[in-house]
Parts: sequence; structure tokens; C-alpha cells
Amino acid sequence: MRSDGATEPQGRLLCAWQLAVLRFAVTRDNTDRMQVLAMAGELDRSGGAADGTFHFFRRTTSDLCVAITGNDADAEAIVRRFEAQIENPRLRRAFEAAIAKDRTPPTIVSSRTRPGRDLWRGLAPRRATAR
Repeated sequence: MRSDGATEPQGRLLCAWQLAVLRFAVTRDNTDRMQVLAMAGELDRSGGAADGTFHFFRRTTSDLCVAITGNDADAEAIVRRFEAQIENPRLRRAFEAAIAKDRTPPTIVSSRTRPGRDLWRGLAPRRATAR
């Protein structure tokens, strides 16, 4: 899955496929799964045999999607193998974060002021204007 020997368009398509896998890992949405599988089919057509018997990316994508959703006994090994093959460090870290089992959702800060403090203290009061 490395793009060392790939041509420029294939390298871009491979990167787009990896980003699509990341998107599915984050959203776990069926639409994103279908998008990844479509890209995998395109990669198989562009790099495979003329008779269409090359199914590496479709098979890999199918295995990855099942592993990401956690419905496979070998899920951890499949995901880690894919993760190790991602060359881009930022993409690899993003993928690691997306699949982390112990990830906690970010906390939303509702207010930056301390409770009980008047936000408008020190400002002149509004005056009603007549029009």
C-alpha cells in the first residue's frame, strides 16, 4: 500500500483512499464505507490485471471496515497492519486517534468566565434609543 513505485495519479488515488478509510474510521457511516469501497475498486482497476481479477484493495478495504467496526476476531491485527503501512505521519496519527478504543470525546467549554461572575460588569448600560 506504499506509493513508492506508483505513478503520480495512482499515488494521489492511494492517498485519497487512505483519507477515505480515515473518514470511515471517524464517522463509521455506511455512506463513507461505500465511498471507500468505490475508491478501492478504482485502485484495483488502475493497478490490476486487464481481466479485472485484481481485488487487493477491495478485499483489504472490506477487511478494514469490518475490523474498524470491531466485528472481527482479528480486528486489532488488521487495523495495526494498515496503520503501519501509512507513510504520512500526520495521517497515521489521525488514524490512531480515530480507532483508539479509549478515546474520550472532547469536552465542550460552555463559558470561559467563572460561575457567578458578571460578564457585562464594567460596561456602560445600554440606553433605549428613540427612532
